[in-house]
Amino acid sequence: MKVIELTPRGYCHGVLNAMAMVKKVVKTPSYPRPIYILGQIVHNQKITDAFKEYGVISLDQKGKTRVEMLDEINEGTVIFTAHGISRKAIDKAKEKGLTYLNATCRDVLKVHHAVEKKLAEGYKVIYIGHRNHPEPEAVLDIDSSILFVENEKDALLLPNDLVNEKVFVTNQTTLSLYDIESVLKIIESKYPDYVFDNEICNATLVRQQAVMDQEVVDLMLVVGDTLSSNSNKLAQVSKKAKSIPSHLIAGIEDINLDWLSDISSVSVTSGASTPTKVTEEVIAFLKQYKKDDPNTWHHQTQLKEQDVL
Repeated sequence: MKVIELTPRGYCHGVLNAMAMVKKVVKTPSYPRPIYILGQIVHNQKITDAFKEYGVISLDQKGKTRVEMLDEINEGTVIFTAHGISRKAIDKAKEKGLTYLNATCRDVLKVHHAVEKKLAEGYKVIYIGHRNHPEPEAVLDIDSSILFVENEKDALLLPNDLVNEKVFVTNQTTLSLYDIESVLKIIESKYPDYVFDNEICNATLVRQQAVMDQEVVDLMLVVGDTLSSNSNKLAQVSKKAKSIPSHLIAGIEDINLDWLSDISSVSVTSGASTPTKVTEEVIAFLKQYKKDDPNTWHHQTQLKEQDVL
């Protein structure tokens, strides 16, 4: 079976920065304990579990905002994740006298600054993103007037009375072009003079482009967490742009051998928050796999939690 390793894949600069920050705090006794992360430092459960072994507490409670999560922390060090954090949360951490570090990705910060600038210039801001994701949560907390759009249905419900106002549109950094094209068409029909700032980050774009540029294969595997927006988008692009059967897997343990029974080629990529060793283990398994040799079928991970850091 031919195994094609797509590049680039794996960690982006934002993930590397965030992980380095947590490692620094863990190794530095002068940072007050306990160590908390508001949410997952990056969207990969394997990384969250690995840091837990070092005593890092990841607070990830559905239905609660980052500001509300801070209510439960009265001492220690708080790390804000790569996905961004609102000024309200930062102010609350200061008020509570907590030591805090901000691991927000610089590409996400760029979106925050653009939104703040356009609001100050009198624009009505429309933000395209995914509900229940921490990146939009932080952006929407900038100002209550920001209009949130996830899909075409939301776009159709945008108010018509903005036609005479200045309208600025931007987006979550980990979307795909497929997510925003149809939405933008509706926005353009409502507000022909709108200003659009495409903030899909370069790490997301080049990984998606590698998927679109790949040769036609029988199967594609994307190694990444189900919570990872950019990992999900890689599988989406493969299906939509290349019509390649594609699966998102957290690691080698998620491979279904039935997928491999009648194929002669498979491509592999990974999301921007996927540990390199996890992807390498998947690739190594595929390269040695033979459908007629049961000795090559074992696909349980041999990695320890600390191996992923």
